[in-house]
Amino acid sequence: MENYEESVSFLGTWGSFQRRVFFLLCLTSVPSGYNILCVMFLLASPSHHCHIPVHSNLSQDWIQAIIPVQMEAGQLGQSSCSRYDLEQVQNLSALGHTPSLGPAHNLSELGSGPEVLLSTLKQESCTDGWEYSTEYYDSTVVTEFNLVCNDQWKQPLASLAYFLGGLIGCMVSGQISDRFGRKPVLFSAMAMLSVFSIAIAFAPSWPVFTFLFFMMGLGQMAGYIALFVLGSEVLVGSPRVFFSGFGLPAFYTVAMVLLPGTAYLVRSWRHLSLIMTVPGLACLPFWWLIPESPRWLVSCGRFQEAELILRSAALENRVEAPQVIFISAKVEKAESQEVESLSFLDLLRTKNIRQITLKLWLIWFSLSVSYFGLSFNLSSLYGSPFLNYFLLSIVELPAYLASCVAARCLPRRLSFAGFTLVGALALLLIQITLNSYPNVTLALVLLGKFGILAGIGILYIFTGELSPTVIRNTAMSSSAMFSRVGSSVSPYLLQLAVFYQFLPWILAGALSLLSVLLCFLLPETFRQPLPDTIQQMAVTQRFSLPWTSTPHAKDDGKSAKDQTTAPECICSTRL
Repeated sequence: MENYEESVSFLGTWGSFQRRVFFLLCLTSVPSGYNILCVMFLLASPSHHCHIPVHSNLSQDWIQAIIPVQMEAGQLGQSSCSRYDLEQVQNLSALGHTPSLGPAHNLSELGSGPEVLLSTLKQESCTDGWEYSTEYYDSTVVTEFNLVCNDQWKQPLASLAYFLGGLIGCMVSGQISDRFGRKPVLFSAMAMLSVFSIAIAFAPSWPVFTFLFFMMGLGQMAGYIALFVLGSEVLVGSPRVFFSGFGLPAFYTVAMVLLPGTAYLVRSWRHLSLIMTVPGLACLPFWWLIPESPRWLVSCGRFQEAELILRSAALENRVEAPQVIFISAKVEKAESQEVESLSFLDLLRTKNIRQITLKLWLIWFSLSVSYFGLSFNLSSLYGSPFLNYFLLSIVELPAYLASCVAARCLPRRLSFAGFTLVGALALLLIQITLNSYPNVTLALVLLGKFGILAGIGILYIFTGELSPTVIRNTAMSSSAMFSRVGSSVSPYLLQLAVFYQFLPWILAGALSLLSVLLCFLLPETFRQPLPDTIQQMAVTQRFSLPWTSTPHAKDDGKSAKDQTTAPECICSTRL
């Protein structure tokens, strides 16, 4: 299948078929983009303090003083999880005593009775519940099920369940997609995302919510990976590069930007969950408009189905298809028989392939921790969470545009290292400005997000180019699986601030630097043929600088001349 692009060259580049499929595939990314960081709003934790019953009969002085003042997250404020013993305070209030507020309090008037030093009073937990700020949210999963204080561990665990669902989805969807097709996996995942998003809106308890959230995550990432691979295989030449480098990420980002606007208008988490189902349900009819990957069909030996799709495309483009599209059908069919025996383990079977795979997994993990950790650290920034999230989302558009331009002009390793290094340095500088210059901190966060996202944009292309057609979805899904491992860890990244305030930012920046070092050890794929068989993935490993050339893929018995007989094809697939 080395001449697949040559076989379909009669379709042209930007024909009517390519434009239609490009637009529909980009639209199909909206459900995944709209839901990817819903945890930011569904599991938001507003500021809170202990509830004081209205029948407690406390004086105004004691109502204002009953919540202890202490340092939390580097700021002086009311305690979130304790209050002075209510029964003791009631007795003191009834006797006419007034609290001695001390220099940390700023009440203008004090009672006239004898003063009581607050530090001498006992403290107790919030036995009557909590009062939550409604400045930004009317209700969240945290406020409804009281996932605070002693139950605070349940909040990141629910986030972990969502990302673990994505991890499991990546594990199973890749091999299912390589065996049964990209299209069934894409639309099954989208249906699953919508169905469980509806179910979440009616969750009666935290355990039920967590289970449904896990199932929702199962469909989210699996659908996006199948969509990315489908578009990369249906489209060829410059449309494929533009789709994977900018078109798909741009629509994905627009969907992400819509979420904070929706959350701003709909402050209830249950109503927000219902609205999140709309994009997925709206895209399900695309089943009849989006074709299966002809390239995957050919790799499976299903030539008649592939030719039917391509002849329909030729008719739509108003061009004439050749009488025989795939000349080497018998050879292709013989090669495709190995698809049945390929699995996840084939990515680790030989030394060269194992080296490529392990490095890719580490890079995906590192960047995912940085990306999602940066997003979850949003709560430590000043200002409206809706505005901050909007800015962090909208910055993805120039990031993906920059990665698309770099993908057309620069080697993969050089562009990936350059973008990711910018993001890593910005994250490491945040510790200098975090407490003193909030606007500069926000600018550094946006710059860090820009660099990491541009690097991820290159990484998607890079991974797809290193992976052969017969196992590409499995390779992409396995990388996404390790990305999900990173995203599963990221909710706990913020908890490290307990040990050192800037530790989350330092760790995110250090992991980004690690991914830069690892990318130098991968073979360059810029302007190289797209591998179709797993043997073509076996590349001689040798350290070299990112701007120098690397050895071409081994031809496994085929001459170098055979690999360079289609220069037009190579240029059109590696811009």
